[in-house]
Amino acid sequence: MSPGRIVALVLAALLVAGALLRRKRLGHERFAGALVLAAILAVYGSHVLAHVDIQKGIENLANALGQWTYALVGFMAFAETGAFIGLIAPGEFTILLGGVIAGQGTINIYILIGLVWACTLSGDSLSFLLGRRLGRRFLVKHGPKFRITPERLAQVDEHFRRRGGATVLVGRFIGFVRPLAPFIAGTSGMRYRRFIPYSIVGTGIWGPGLCVIGYVSYRSFSKVSKIVGQATLVFGATVAVLVGIWYAYKRLKDPADRARLAAWLDRQGERPLLRPVAAVVRPLWRRVLRPTWNFVMPELRFIWQRLTPGQLGIEFTTAMAVIGVGLYAYIAYLVQVSDAPGPTPADKSLMDLADDTQVSALVDVVKVFTNLGTLAVVGALVGVSAILLTMRRKPAELLCLVVGLVLIYIAVHVTKAAIDRPRPPDQLVHPNGSSFPSAHAAYSTAYVAMAVIAARVLPGLGSRAALVLVSVIGAAAIGLSRIYLHVHWWSDVAAGWGLGAAIFGICAATALVVVHVRNTWQAQRV
Repeated sequence: MSPGRIVALVLAALLVAGALLRRKRLGHERFAGALVLAAILAVYGSHVLAHVDIQKGIENLANALGQWTYALVGFMAFAETGAFIGLIAPGEFTILLGGVIAGQGTINIYILIGLVWACTLSGDSLSFLLGRRLGRRFLVKHGPKFRITPERLAQVDEHFRRRGGATVLVGRFIGFVRPLAPFIAGTSGMRYRRFIPYSIVGTGIWGPGLCVIGYVSYRSFSKVSKIVGQATLVFGATVAVLVGIWYAYKRLKDPADRARLAAWLDRQGERPLLRPVAAVVRPLWRRVLRPTWNFVMPELRFIWQRLTPGQLGIEFTTAMAVIGVGLYAYIAYLVQVSDAPGPTPADKSLMDLADDTQVSALVDVVKVFTNLGTLAVVGALVGVSAILLTMRRKPAELLCLVVGLVLIYIAVHVTKAAIDRPRPPDQLVHPNGSSFPSAHAAYSTAYVAMAVIAARVLPGLGSRAALVLVSVIGAAAIGLSRIYLHVHWWSDVAAGWGLGAAIFGICAATALVVVHVRNTWQAQRV
């Protein structure tokens, strides 16, 4: 038996014992809730569901349904949040499976993507409206029985007023939060017009993203399904830990709160059952944990300063992260293509997808759109931006943008000459030079750089985020257009994006350091 199941059984036993001992103080509702929770833990720990494979049943059902898979996937996508079925059934797995069946040719991937997006958005909206109509009334009436006081309701309302959008968006990617976040948002009184944009973005990334992952990797579905599930769990656990650390840090900044916590811990240590634990923990805290905390705290404070705006804060950290990710993508594909110039499995899959979706009218549109990634167009826009930055006296941003584009041009052509990779067959346009890396993809990162610079002067977080998001989508579309036109492989495009992002990241980090040093020097002179 695994350690997790042993812990679940122990917690179930403790929960039942505690509920029985405090039955009169708990009341009927909380007593029943404790027993239900204990039953769930006991079922998990006892392994009685080991032979009930819900995922296998869904897979067999989907294979038997054929074209009716649309209905199964659509229902599960809707019920994930609309009927809270995501708490007990794997809607995420079902959407992945739909992408796999589309990859096998049984259903159409584009219809599936549109269906999943519409159904997940409808489920979110229904859950939100249920929370608005029923949830608030229920919590006001019965909340005090579960220690949900009006003060705690007010705290939830304040949280969703300030961070409701981020909660809805991030919660879409956390399994145990996804089914409940829209309902709680509606219960909190969050306005629907503020809720729906974040729901559109979250469902638009989550649902179609799973469809595409399943479609591209249908030959190794079981492995990909396991990886996606693990990634979701790790992401949720990471968010929970970060939120817990942030909350504890916020509360413990107040000396009065620290004193209350210390007094509470002392009281718990005087309880008969906890005295042996306190006898071990108190010396451990005084001799090991507290000195370690005092030693680590300055480093934690440094990291926190790197994650907050101002000086060399979150902007510098973001630039360094962009540099790391960009260089990794560029170097990884550079090494792979140098060793084996042929297409990678991902190259073949995405090129097959481009072949399956080619329509003459769309090809004509893409041929025009892809010109937005040419050096002539990007260079002209960078020139206009340089003039505006000169007028606004922004020398750091000006040099970052212009020098970045020049360095990208040099790096792209040096790499092309060194690798000399052949282009894909059956090209729909006739470019010059070798295939690796994609110059259009590399130049398209300038749109993101211009958007980030423009966002520094725009008012409102929403406007800045929208501008940067549009630029990222545009850069992605320019790169993917090269695959659609059979001009580049996926590895060419990904390496181009990585190269452009890394160079602009280096320029941004250098500019931030120079400006910080200059401001510090000027402050010291004054």
